[in-house]
Amino acid sequence: MCAAVISAGLVLFAMESRAADAPVYVENQKVLENFEKKTNPLVPGEAYRVHTDRRTTNGNIEIHEKETDVFYIVDGSATIIVGGTAVEPRPTRPGQLTAKDIQNGQSYNLKKGDVLVIPAGQPHWFKQVNGFINYFTVKSVKP
Repeated sequence: MCAAVISAGLVLFAMESRAADAPVYVENQKVLENFEKKTNPLVPGEAYRVHTDRRTTNGNIEIHEKETDVFYIVDGSATIIVGGTAVEPRPTRPGQLTAKDIQNGQSYNLKKGDVLVIPAGQPHWFKQVNGFINYFTVKSVKP
């Protein structure tokens, strides 16, 4: 119940920038099924997007120039490094970069119920996934 309320709140938070658009409702079974898909957009859009993400392996360092990520952890756990200085950043596609390492970043041990906001431009890296982690990502896109 709590997860449903929080996930609905995340969708509403993301929708504030598009108040003129119609409301978006996603039934819980579709949300659960979406965690198992390879492609994970749950609610696509220009100003924001909502994804379901399931990670079973460690990630690559990411830097989104114009996207703020809001993570809500549904299940599982992982260690993520955020901020600091990206070592040898290089573009992967427009507005997106990766890097060789992160120096002086902050480590967070994410677990069920946690929320983490990563402002645009901040490097971040799922350094250690402990089995798996399921989470919602709301991407708020700056023009």
